[in-house]
Amino acid sequence: MSDLTNLTIAEARDGLKKKEFTTIELTEAYIAKMNDCRKLNAFVCETQEHALEQAKLSQEKYNNNTAGELEGIPLGIKDLFCTKGIATTACSNILKGFIPPYESTVSEKLLAAGASFLGKLNLDEFAMGGSNETSAFGPVVNPWSKNVPLVAGGSSGGSAAAVAANMCAGATGTDTGGSIRQPSSYCGVTGIKPTYGRCSRYGIIAFASSLDQAGPIAKDVRDCAIMLKNMAGYDPKDSTSAKVDVPDFEKFIGQDIKGMRIGIPKEFRVDALDKEVDAYWMKSAEILKQRGAEIVEISLPHTKYALATYYIVAPAEASSNLARYDGLRYGNRVNGQHLDDMYINSRTAGFGKEVKRRIMIGTYVLSAGYYDAYYLKAQKVRRLIRDDFIKAFEKCDLILTPTAPTAAFPIGDKSMNENPILMWLNDIFTVSISLAGLPAMSLPVGLSAEGLPLGMQVVGKAFDEASIFKAASALEKDVDFRKVR
Repeated sequence: MSDLTNLTIAEARDGLKKKEFTTIELTEAYIAKMNDCRKLNAFVCETQEHALEQAKLSQEKYNNNTAGELEGIPLGIKDLFCTKGIATTACSNILKGFIPPYESTVSEKLLAAGASFLGKLNLDEFAMGGSNETSAFGPVVNPWSKNVPLVAGGSSGGSAAAVAANMCAGATGTDTGGSIRQPSSYCGVTGIKPTYGRCSRYGIIAFASSLDQAGPIAKDVRDCAIMLKNMAGYDPKDSTSAKVDVPDFEKFIGQDIKGMRIGIPKEFRVDALDKEVDAYWMKSAEILKQRGAEIVEISLPHTKYALATYYIVAPAEASSNLARYDGLRYGNRVNGQHLDDMYINSRTAGFGKEVKRRIMIGTYVLSAGYYDAYYLKAQKVRRLIRDDFIKAFEKCDLILTPTAPTAAFPIGDKSMNENPILMWLNDIFTVSISLAGLPAMSLPVGLSAEGLPLGMQVVGKAFDEASIFKAASALEKDVDFRKVR
């Protein structure tokens, strides 16, 4: 039998239905791959025995013809989703040893669909980072690394690396400013950030509440459609959850895109854009044109303010959200002579450098005398950015852009570590979409001269993930990245 871990979720699902192999055999294949790839540091908590128990129950359901849509499919869960009875730390020392007594809505939905969980995946601490180097468990190594270890991207670096290395069939991720799309680009996999409100945030450890959104990372566009259908839906436990119907996204795969208008934003041609990425951008646009789509130039004039706006809004919300971690109620505690000492000692030992930086920035912009000058102004600019997209979508149905300005870079890159702004610039093409709350998918379209994957981003109107799946599946078919790889 060929390596079962090479199968997509759709292929594995069909194979299980046809009884070509069992859920136990599929799970054992992924466990073997996990054991072989531990050097990538993608998993921070393994639940292999539990996954095998789930696999046995799933096989019984196949035998009884009562299997769910994801029955027996082994997944990885980003360590930002609370999982009942399984350690959840957000890859931070301040939550060391925390075991949630409840399940996040998204992971609960996946379990209800029959999926099994192989373990929790590495991420930048509290999802704050773009390279998975801020994790308390150490950096994730990109499976595409050759002579030099490369970053997997962040914050969902563990999720993207695990899928790319066939350590799990698919994985959950979260995207605040690009944290599903950017690591997907770096690792040569596919990931979608759905519209804000499409997936419940209940049970997901908060970074920036008005931006955080769960989504899938998988091997291809169809797998993302299958996973998203089973992750999305209204949740009364989340006040930001949208009461909208969840389509069967898989039905849109392979549909005709003739007559669809694809927008190319002129403001995205920035100095930091690698020439190879630019060339693939134009090649991708041409592929869609050959499919019958119309390519139109659009303008997003406030794009230049997106990074500055994001790094005011996101840290401000992080400052508020992370105030709950004081060593008193849960997580790691470092005692002191009095209460203030305990707070200071616990947070000093528990939070990493990047998290402290963002808390300090956020506290500053929310402080008296600076709230109006920074935070309030940033919210006004955020509205202008959103209005830019609304106006642009009067001329087009979808927007096509690069996901990241370059391919993956080496772990420990001095210039990145010494100047955090350079690291933040890696999100230059993703943050404006997050600020606007729009859906966007990253999919691999080719390799750089060094043999590293490059991703392209398809952006849609709010709650129009269907059009994204149409166009992305067309682009994916003509690019045929799995064959290129």
